[in-house]
Amino acid sequence: MTHSPSGIHAPPSPVPPPPRRRSSRGRRWAVVVACLVVLGLIAWPVMVHYEIPPFTDKGDPVSYGKVEQPEQGKNKSGGTPARPVDSKVLMPTGPAADFKNARTLDDGTHVSLVTLDGKKSGFKGKVWVWAPKEYTDDPKYAKSGFPVMIALPGGPGYGTNYWWAGFNFQENMAKWYKEGKVKPFLLAMPVLNPGPDDKGIYWDGSDIPGQPKMGTWLTEDVPDLMRANFRTLKSRDGWAFMGSSTGGFAGLKAVLKHPDKFKAVIANGPDIVPDSPLWNGHEKEKAENNPEVLAKRLIDTKGPDVYLSFQVGTRESNKHTLPDVRKFIETYGKGPVHTDLKVIEGGRHDGATYAPNLGDGPLQWISEQIEGPTPSS
Repeated sequence: MTHSPSGIHAPPSPVPPPPRRRSSRGRRWAVVVACLVVLGLIAWPVMVHYEIPPFTDKGDPVSYGKVEQPEQGKNKSGGTPARPVDSKVLMPTGPAADFKNARTLDDGTHVSLVTLDGKKSGFKGKVWVWAPKEYTDDPKYAKSGFPVMIALPGGPGYGTNYWWAGFNFQENMAKWYKEGKVKPFLLAMPVLNPGPDDKGIYWDGSDIPGQPKMGTWLTEDVPDLMRANFRTLKSRDGWAFMGSSTGGFAGLKAVLKHPDKFKAVIANGPDIVPDSPLWNGHEKEKAENNPEVLAKRLIDTKGPDVYLSFQVGTRESNKHTLPDVRKFIETYGKGPVHTDLKVIEGGRHDGATYAPNLGDGPLQWISEQIEGPTPSS
């Protein structure tokens, strides 16, 4: 004990408190939060990629703009629809379809899906659609009509259509447009067949007696869907087909059978004549869906002009595909039947062969024949 000079006992000197330390609990929480942030940054793209809710907009409603209601002459918001700048343009006629998002591209555009109840064919099936940014976001095209391409798959063509999510088709279409190679097409991608191709059964994209009317579905109902919901062109100059294998046949036949409605087609590795076993016993109807018969008739009647672009690989699974296409071009590629052929060296009978080659030749060639869109001044 210490003593003060006066002899009075002084209180003991206070013991200094230990230095304050950062709470160990606080450190733990900081580590937890940091780990969660890192895990979130890693998991976010994974959950988006695998469409794990709520990290996806798949299934959300998709709108492509105002749709005119023919009864009232007004759009859904109650206003009068914008009128086109050009008499060639057909504004959306309605009714509006219930489009749901199937895929979102990096540029923000959507591939959407609708189940279409075909009023003319009586067939009900899926259709995927895509509109480029020029349609949805570019003010100078706000009143313009856009060309439509109906893209058909090969293979079963039932329940799905590989063009909506395969081969980066929409991404490439956007890129090719920016490069000045192609028109900014609206894409309609319907199912091709009403059922699986079990035991070699397929429908040739045609109205085969006693079967679902797939020809009417492709050439009437699907175009009606596009006219109802998009700014399109009134004349055939804004309408084209594209397809692979049996889808290529269906598109080729559609343009030759309905040259008043469609102007051009890209046929990738197509059959040239109808060959579904479902035609048995219906030879007259089969002939009416034969591109050779239809091309000859078009030549004899002197038009209207159609533009048929073919893509064929040198390693097609059917060794007759390239010779058959060359023979068709040699025989019928004259007068109003204009033809173009791209031979893909080493190419096989599949979409992976055809898709990347579309922008360098076939799509450029038919884009030169197709109208629209016309920008406003």
